[in-house]
Amino acid sequence: MQKYMRWSAILAVLVLVLAACQNGGGGTDPSPGDNGNGNGNGDGGAAEQCDADEFGCVEVAEGEPIILGTALVISGPNSTLGLDTQYGAQVAAELRNEEGGVLGRQIEFDFQDDGCSAEGGTAAARALVSNPQVVAVIGTSCSSAGVPAAEITSEAGYTMVSPSNTAPSLTAEDTHQPFYARTAHNDSVQGAAMAEYACTELGAESAATIHDGSPYAEQLQQVFADEFQEQCGGTITVQEAITVGQTDFSALLESIGADAPDLLYYPIFVAEAALVTQQAAQTPGLENTQLAGADAAFTQDFVDAAGGTAEGMIMSGPDLEFAGSFYEETFKPKYTEISGEAQPIQVFHAHAFDAVNIVLAAIEEVGIEEGGTLYIPRTALRDAVLGTSGHEGITGTLTCTETGDCADPAISVSEVQDGEFVRIWP
Repeated sequence: MQKYMRWSAILAVLVLVLAACQNGGGGTDPSPGDNGNGNGNGDGGAAEQCDADEFGCVEVAEGEPIILGTALVISGPNSTLGLDTQYGAQVAAELRNEEGGVLGRQIEFDFQDDGCSAEGGTAAARALVSNPQVVAVIGTSCSSAGVPAAEITSEAGYTMVSPSNTAPSLTAEDTHQPFYARTAHNDSVQGAAMAEYACTELGAESAATIHDGSPYAEQLQQVFADEFQEQCGGTITVQEAITVGQTDFSALLESIGADAPDLLYYPIFVAEAALVTQQAAQTPGLENTQLAGADAAFTQDFVDAAGGTAEGMIMSGPDLEFAGSFYEETFKPKYTEISGEAQPIQVFHAHAFDAVNIVLAAIEEVGIEEGGTLYIPRTALRDAVLGTSGHEGITGTLTCTETGDCADPAISVSEVQDGEFVRIWP
């Protein structure tokens, strides 16, 4: 009898040991949807989730950084646009790194130049998707670069969030690439706002436009033209096109001046915009025409290049009247520390800050920590970014649509006064 009881006790102990092993050595079972690290990032372990993802996972070993790529214009005549957003992205990363990073990892960047062109966007995107450690891409600066880059990154399963692409086609239902999003406004908003200003504040009855063939400029001037006619019954006298690198606009401006439009809207980039502004000042018929541009040339570089002829010109772009003290007391000092600039040099730095933080929040949501390695499923990351709702950023409260429009869009108009941009509307 004693022998029987002794073996029964041993058997009971073995049963308890086996049960403990099945529960992870005596720990509690992960809750449904938990990955075992308390993040609640889905059923199954890393191998199961990564195998189930069409594009697999980025694997970040313990002690290694999370790498974000950037595809921004950081050289040439439009470099202030890309450098401004690069600095904004770096501010977001450095502030997060100072707080311990993301899931215990620091944030680092792989910087690429999009050249503000289709060719540059293609090259930058291909360079980034060739690096399997790049988790996501912040970019591009220019919509012309964004069109091919969004296709390349989407085909590779790399999420891309642009801080300054504004062409409506990038988030249109029939042309949106599945891994693309943006924190910049859609130019369907900017074009309508500029038309409203022209109608209600200037009392303009006629307008002409110039674009450079880029998706950004061509689509923005078209939205403006359509809205100008619809909102106030205005007349579009002509819609002209130039080429990037062109320097002589005299014949084109003389043709426009023949109709003496009340407004000339040319949402083009710095080099060409400065030359158009200088030459328009010498063109008969444009003496009383209000010259107007947009955010691609909303920089001190443009004012300096155009000289005194920029005085009185107006520019549409994102409203930089951000609410709260964070922008002035935390963001701008860190921006200056990183860039060496006393003030932001263009208008999309805050959008870049918000883009990075949306990506980092998505990584925290979907990342799987297992055996000291962080696994980030690529499709799940895209879904988390596009599922962003109520994100409190510098630029407002951001919620993404299914086609990637995440901005809380606010557009203002500024005027060049004494060589500086001064916000005048609304």
